Amino acid sequence: MAQINVTPLVDVLLVLLIIFMITSPIVTHKATMDLPQLSSKSPLEVVPPIHLGIHPDGEMDWNGTPIRADQLAAQLSIAASRAQQPALQIEAADGVAYDSVARVLAKAKAQGLVRIDMLGTR
Repeated sequence: MAQINVTPLVDVLLVLLIIFMITSPIVTHKATMDLPQLSSKSPLEVVPPIHLGIHPDGEMDWNGTPIRADQLAAQLSIAASRAQQPALQIEAADGVAYDSVARVLAKAKAQGLVRIDMLGTR
């Protein structure tokens, strides 16, 4: 009388058990996320950014208009006091000392601007 060899059957069942033990927590895990809600409010206006260029000779321009260093703090204060703050895009030309850029960044932070972009050199 020949008997059935159950060893391969037990091996297959153990492999399946291990596979189910590994994959079942992955399938039952829930990822919670906050989805955006529909609101009746109108979207906020897009505020154009402020472009501040710094030249190697120390001169600056505010959206293409030349500005002196003593006028910069007042302009930054006006921009920071708006309901929606515009982004300040600072573009330093080649050869500008880091100290000049650091002073502008310090003035912007002191006036309360939070959106500051550093553009590449021109």
